[in-house]
Amino acid sequence: MLGMDAERVREYLLKLPLVEETTQWGDNLVFWVGDKAVGGKMFALVNLDADRQLMSFSAGPERYHELLENDGVVPAPYMARIHWVAIERWNAFPARELQELLRAARDLTYVKLPKRTREVLALPKPELGKVVAERKRLLAQRAKLEAEAKASAKAAKRAAKTLSRSG
Repeated sequence: MLGMDAERVREYLLKLPLVEETTQWGDNLVFWVGDKAVGGKMFALVNLDADRQLMSFSAGPERYHELLENDGVVPAPYMARIHWVAIERWNAFPARELQELLRAARDLTYVKLPKRTREVLALPKPELGKVVAERKRLLAQRAKLEAEAKASAKAAKRAAKTLSRSG
């Protein structure tokens, strides 16, 4: 089996059930169990612009300290408190073991999802797609309204300031 790299990890993760991918926080591929719009949770992150940590993932409290004993494995920045580890080089684990760890991270995250989220994710694919699309539409609409309210409040504050200076 070939060694792992960002592209092979990505290919593997996207074959797992209910896994979605986003790009966030710069050049990071974030992998979710279920779409985050319907309550999915992230379980792995691949840093495409890696200075140090190439990838981080949920290890769970049972495996966290054991995995940290491996050379090239460190507590994940910002996420160590919830038992995430980061690998500093692709050969920190043999390819098959890394795949097993990533599947375990996905499974661990799935079982922690709220019951309602798991029920939504269990819908037939076409129905799930409609639910996700509707939720994304609602979230975009809410974000637009919040931005408009913020802009309106800012404008009112400027107007009040102008009035107080002229009064």
